Formats: sequence, C-alpha cells, structure tokens
Amino acid sequence: MNPYALSIILFSLASGTVIAMSSYHWLIIWVGLEINTLAMIPLMVKTPHPRAVESATKYFLTQAAASALLLFSSTMNAWLTGTWTILETSETSTILLTTAIAIKLGIAPFHLWLPEVLQGLPILTGLILSTWQKLAPMTVFIQISPLTNLYLILVLGLTSIMIGGWNGINQTQTRKILAYSSIAHLGWMTSSMKLYPQLSTLNFYLYILMTSTLFLALYHMNTKNMSELANSWPKSPTLTSLTLLSLLSLSGLPPLTGFMPKWLITQEMIKHNLYILAAIMLLSTLLSLFFYLRLTYILSLTLSPNLSFSPLPWMMTKKYTYELLTVSSLLLLPLTPLILSQL
Repeated sequence: MNPYALSIILFSLASGTVIAMSSYHWLIIWVGLEINTLAMIPLMVKTPHPRAVESATKYFLTQAAASALLLFSSTMNAWLTGTWTILETSETSTILLTTAIAIKLGIAPFHLWLPEVLQGLPILTGLILSTWQKLAPMTVFIQISPLTNLYLILVLGLTSIMIGGWNGINQTQTRKILAYSSIAHLGWMTSSMKLYPQLSTLNFYLYILMTSTLFLALYHMNTKNMSELANSWPKSPTLTSLTLLSLLSLSGLPPLTGFMPKWLITQEMIKHNLYILAAIMLLSTLLSLFFYLRLTYILSLTLSPNLSFSPLPWMMTKKYTYELLTVSSLLLLPLTPLILSQL
C-alpha cells in the first residue's frame, strides 16, 4: 500500500476513535464510530485476496447494521428526552443502544461475525481489529453503564463467556481461537460493567496488553494453525516459552497477570450476592482453559517429526521489541493493591 495512503488511513482510524471517546453527543459519537469503521475497511483489503474481501464485506455489513441501530436509538432518545446528551437516555433507548454497542464489540449472541472476519485477515490487521477497534465502543459502553439494565448486562456477559468457551474448543486455527478468547473476555468485562465500571476498564486494558503480546508472538513465529505451532520450539525456544506463559496468562491462571481481573470481578460479584452467577462464570472459564492448555501442550510437549537426515529449521533472527509487553502480561499480579488504589 502507498505509504501516504496508509498514513491517511491510520490517521483517520485514530481520529475516529478519539472523536468517539471524547464526545458526549450521540450524533458526534456516531460520526466517530463511522470514521473508525470506514478507515478499517482499506486495511482489511490491502492484501488482494478473496478471503480478505469476504471478511471486509462481512465486517462492513455488520458494523453498518450496528451504526444504523445506534443512530435510530439515539434519535429516538432525542425525541423522548429532548436532548442528545449521552448521560440522559430513556429505558427503551438504553436497551437499543446496548444492543448496538454489543454488535460492534462482538458480544454474544451478536458474535457470529467476529471469528469469520478475523480468520480472513492478516495477523497484524487482526491485532488492530481485536484491540484498537474496541476502544471507542467500549468507552461509550462504560459511559452509559450506570443507565443500563443490570439483568441484560449479566445475561450478555454470561452468554459471551459460555459461547466463547464452548465454540473455542473445537477450533484449530489460531486466529479463530483468539476470536473466541476475545468473546469470552468481553463477557467478563460486560458482567462487571454495571456493578463496578472501573474493573471493566482495568480488565479491558489488561486484555489489550495480553492479546497484543500473543498476536505479536504468533506474527513472529509465522503460525496460522495449531499444527504449525509444533515447529516453533526448534526455531526459537525463548519466544516459544514466553508465548506459552502468555497463553497461560490469557487463560487466567495464577500467579500471572490474567488472574487479576477474574479474581477481582468474582470478588465483586460475591459482594453483591451473585454467588450462582459467579460460580457459572468460573466453571465456564474452564472451557476456555482447555483450549489454552491444548495450545501450550502443542507448543511445549509436541515436536514435529524430524528425521535424522533432514536439516534443522533455520533459527529465527528477528529482533523482538515487545519485551515490556511480555513482562507486563505476565508479572502484574503483585501490583494489584497499587492498581486498585488508583481505580
């Protein structure tokens, strides 16, 4: 892609996100989200491939439907309340707005577009879709969280956690596994949205941190499915070991960073006497843990067939520039008291 065109696209992507995150007017928020969506389409199709075009088409149609619902619900809210302010919404408008944002984020049961779209994209474009593209909708979601319906939020969160775990079990493509992992993590963020919005913000930041680490590791290892992961250990043992730990952190195992948000959200639900819901969420997380452990098993305990007369694969010579991301995605749990004091 032409570097000038790429710089304009990236600037539009950043400006659309900033406009949507910094506005309190529903119409301006809609404009920011539209700029964000339209800037993402050229990044998806910069590699001329039918699968990329299919993913871009699916993404555009889904986001257009969500934007239309967002514009309709905000217009109806302006008609009912007489204002476009984000902090004054009627009950009916809030339900529709929550649904529109859930479609944009890929929260279950509006998740069907996310795995298919992510599967057809290059790994770095998929990283942008899984992290940066969720900044603006999640910010709007957190801002309207005090006005949302608690039961709707809890149902959306629990459904996302269960579907993200169940559907990720039988996947062999790493990008689809990451997509269902994203759906499950969005379920945890949504579940605490009404009870403690600051915990959802913390969970979202940690999700971006851990997901970026894993996407970059898979990019450097050049792996697209689970069978290719078995070839990673002879090429780069250090990177493979860090990827293994990043997978365990993303699954939420202590004493890694990913355990922190699940621990704090479960504690908050117990404070609100939601014992059964917390138990179901924790049991559903075991489903996600299964496919994370399967990936770590293939990375660490499975080696590809290598006959005695076949040459060893070339060692990786790339410079890894995300050591800070890796350390943060693994070792932030001891800083939990300090982080909580800042919320």
